[in-house]
Amino acid sequence: MYDTPTLERYAEVLFWALSRARTSPYKKSDFILVNYDIDGLSLAEEVCSLLHDKGMIPIPRMNETPRMQVDRYTKANNKRLTTIFPGQRDLYNHLNGSISIYAPASLAHLSNIDPELIAMYSKAQQPLRGIMQTREDMGAFSWTLCMYPTQALAAQAGITLEEYARQIEMACYLNKPEPTVQWRQFAKKVDELTEWLDSFGDCAMHVESASVDLNVRIGQHRKWVGFTGRNIPSFELYVSPDMRHTNGVYKSTLPTFRSGNIIGDIQLIFKDGRVTKVTADHNQAFVEQQLNQDPGAALVGEFALVDKRFSPISKFMANTLYDENHGGENGSMHIALGNSYANTFSGHAEQLTEDTRKNLGFNSSSLHWDLVNTEEKRVVAQLPNGERKTIYENGKFSL
Repeated sequence: MYDTPTLERYAEVLFWALSRARTSPYKKSDFILVNYDIDGLSLAEEVCSLLHDKGMIPIPRMNETPRMQVDRYTKANNKRLTTIFPGQRDLYNHLNGSISIYAPASLAHLSNIDPELIAMYSKAQQPLRGIMQTREDMGAFSWTLCMYPTQALAAQAGITLEEYARQIEMACYLNKPEPTVQWRQFAKKVDELTEWLDSFGDCAMHVESASVDLNVRIGQHRKWVGFTGRNIPSFELYVSPDMRHTNGVYKSTLPTFRSGNIIGDIQLIFKDGRVTKVTADHNQAFVEQQLNQDPGAALVGEFALVDKRFSPISKFMANTLYDENHGGENGSMHIALGNSYANTFSGHAEQLTEDTRKNLGFNSSSLHWDLVNTEEKRVVAQLPNGERKTIYENGKFSL
């Protein structure tokens, strides 16, 4: 799909992003896990080659194929489904980084699998995610992920494979001779914007569009976060708001995929933080199951805005990584139901205990589901002193 020079540039971007995502520099012989789908093998090979050149120790690991995933859910009993393989904890306790290459051969193969089984498996993997989070908080670990174009993705997005590949190429600046230079320039702009947004403090945000009339409270001890290096590409600026103060109506306008299910036009009505009513154009039962899987699943964990001047993503891409960064004519926003991001806490990571999370309104859940709205909108901040300030309009931040 991509020629060797393009793959080499892609690998360089991923390593640069991985390094930016970590609070301490990488050193020789660090262990880097390289997860990849089989259709992304050519990029995985280039990434492993670069890691060797950098003096790292790559650990390549191919993800399960669609059939393997289906067999896991249909043939394993609950005990086998929730078992963590021997050696997994030891591996994760020694990892210094992780690069994931998402290149799915199928998007709908899990659509007939019981969502409770999928949730059960995900919860069973939580100890491994916990290890990675702890090591990340220590500055000993970072991660990044990306996509590689596949026919399955292109078909679901309704565009050709060549068009899909072109969108990735533009979004990651792979069409530039030195894409990491472009990312550094963008990161500088993002740092200026997050500093500006942080200056508003614990304000209330009112979002209004054709189908959104939503009020969100940012909360105390928050900071806005932009390009961290954890996703390539990433054009969003986001914060984890106070989960207790979301009110109004929100509607997603881009379809969303989850566990093999595609759902469009999800409308949520919030009162005092919680979803009190949800409707979807189809797969209603699946949506309700997702929101009922734990107490935090029906609360907001993320609020994000994308400036159309930054994001070249203009097409529906049938994947959250790209769709949540949609630029297009109007820019975009998204909220995520479920877990909050600890990196939007303005204090030190070790201070964000479970009690502190609860007191500050940081949500906790096994769910994190991004729902994107691409309508023209206006976002007004009501500051603690009562002043009202438009921070986003016509798809752009007002700075």
